[in-house]
Amino acid sequence: MTDTHLYVHGYDSKEAERLADQASALQPLIHAGTRYPAGSRVLEAGCGTGAQTVSLARNSPGAQIVSVDRSAASLADAEARVRAAGLTNVQLLAADIMDLPFAPASFDHVFVCFVLEHLADPAEALRRLQALLRPGGTITIVEGDHGSTALHPDSDAAQAAVATLVALQRSSGGDANIGRRLYPLLRETRYTAIRVAPLLVYIDGSMPEQAEAFTRRTFAAMVEGIGPAAIEAGLIDGETFAAGVRALHRAAEPDGVFAYTFFKAVATTA
Repeated sequence: MTDTHLYVHGYDSKEAERLADQASALQPLIHAGTRYPAGSRVLEAGCGTGAQTVSLARNSPGAQIVSVDRSAASLADAEARVRAAGLTNVQLLAADIMDLPFAPASFDHVFVCFVLEHLADPAEALRRLQALLRPGGTITIVEGDHGSTALHPDSDAAQAAVATLVALQRSSGGDANIGRRLYPLLRETRYTAIRVAPLLVYIDGSMPEQAEAFTRRTFAAMVEGIGPAAIEAGLIDGETFAAGVRALHRAAEPDGVFAYTFFKAVATTA
């Protein structure tokens, strides 16, 4: 493990469960339109516990998916997930996104989901990934933007709790608001044909299953998980943080509303 990118949410079983809930809740949104031709070689850079790997492989059964991550624990979870899904077109490897063991121009496509936000130098990561793409190959990136969080009833405490996550990630070298930066990052690193689209998550009381899966088990759980670190770092007091978490759960009630924007970018290499 290097200290150039730290995963602020940790690698315990609760986080693995949260990632699975997130992948299930967001699968139609994130993977819509992402299909790779048979015979393609696709690099999933930063696969984590394999929460997105299964969707990638199922949606492109004729493609070879090479999924890498630097965490041995996450790769073990990913291997179990892939095996349980009965997938045969996935290869899992231990590797750091900043030091990948592949020859130049060895992939047709790259898929990166919820990874750049944790990197101290996402532009350099994009350059290194570009070197692995064959001419005309594509990169697909999905990232969130915590600054887009909106809820009803509104809550200063909830916004303060979310802000501590942004600050904690910044102190670790990352950027929890990186979704809004995808276009300039890809432009800076000389990708072409850049297309970025917002992916809006909107959940109200008419969507109880989505409220449970995303508002409670994904987003509120993510914020709640960093509470001890945020309080210890002096970013927020315990009472305010607890009130913020309660407010996030409150937004999942029948009269509540929760909204959040992800960004999905697709670009080509020359």
